[in-house]
Amino acid sequence: MGRRSTARRGGALSPDAPAPPEPGELFLREIREQPDVLERIADNLANLDEAAAELRGRGIRLIRMAAHGSSDNAASYGVYAFALLAGLTAFRDSISLIVYFGAELDLHDSCLLALSQSGRTPDVVDYLEQGSRRGALTIAVTNDPASPLAAAADVAVPILAGEERAVAASKTYVAQVATLGLLAAHVAGRGERFAGALRATASVLRDWLPAAEKALAPLALEFAAVERMLVVGRGPAFATAREIALKLLETCRVAAASLTATDLAHGPVAALDGLFPVWAIAGDDAGLPTVVEAVARARAAGAKVIVSGPAAGAVPNATSRIPAPAAPLPLLEPLLTIVPGQLFASALARAKGLDPDRPAGLAKITLAP
Repeated sequence: MGRRSTARRGGALSPDAPAPPEPGELFLREIREQPDVLERIADNLANLDEAAAELRGRGIRLIRMAAHGSSDNAASYGVYAFALLAGLTAFRDSISLIVYFGAELDLHDSCLLALSQSGRTPDVVDYLEQGSRRGALTIAVTNDPASPLAAAADVAVPILAGEERAVAASKTYVAQVATLGLLAAHVAGRGERFAGALRATASVLRDWLPAAEKALAPLALEFAAVERMLVVGRGPAFATAREIALKLLETCRVAAASLTATDLAHGPVAALDGLFPVWAIAGDDAGLPTVVEAVARARAAGAKVIVSGPAAGAVPNATSRIPAPAAPLPLLEPLLTIVPGQLFASALARAKGLDPDRPAGLAKITLAP
């Protein structure tokens, strides 16, 4: 008897066809790929050299960043990377001001830096096109160098993440964070040193990932009934807080919001109780004292508090701690501190009977109308 065909018949897979991935398998697989992505970015510097040369040559004073979702969270990191590494003022710009409200801005001293993993988000493409007409230098940071966003930019910087099949972003977010840091370092003339530290961070992450996975699975089971959560951080770690909150919201149906550690004390702490936990990211930096204070206030309100990060052990009163290894450079900590949140979201979604690969109502690519 001959071998049975692997083709589909009547809409069903034949016995020899590969089984579809288990719920959450794609998301978890792409989290595990992140060390390889960081190494690729560190080893491919040509596009970053070009972008940095344009920034220096044009005398750029302002970096205006535009994005949505996880890409916008990465832009929160870019605010710190450009300021601390290159002495440039960077901020998350309003796409609506330029694209929808037609603000007449003189952008000759600005760089419009747009982030989109697909490069196909219509209003982000429009933002670059309109900014270019107003005199700005335009840079696209995207996973698709053949995308409309890349075509609209003066310089396109690929993030080299490879295909991302899970709807919830993981490796593309980390790739954008690494690319922004490396671009800022290149502008400051410190690109090679930063790239070396990025390779070392990839090695640290690769070694730590198995232990992190093992630690997060049982913690997720403890929080399987959670329906709301606050995530707090300070400084570069605020990008991590924003991205963890988004992952919990889109993959776990947890009503999660991100706050700076200081903002938590100015009103939102009044909403906390035993059913409203807090996740705090404790970086080993100048923001740590405000994180310690935020955790103390949350615990006083009766909330359970998960503390993660390289300084997790320095935060008293935590309900649970997830220590993270130190990064070779403080500005590279967000590449490590995001991983517990990604793994927690993956495990929590499955504990709730959800599929983090395919959150309800979401699609991966934003297509032009």
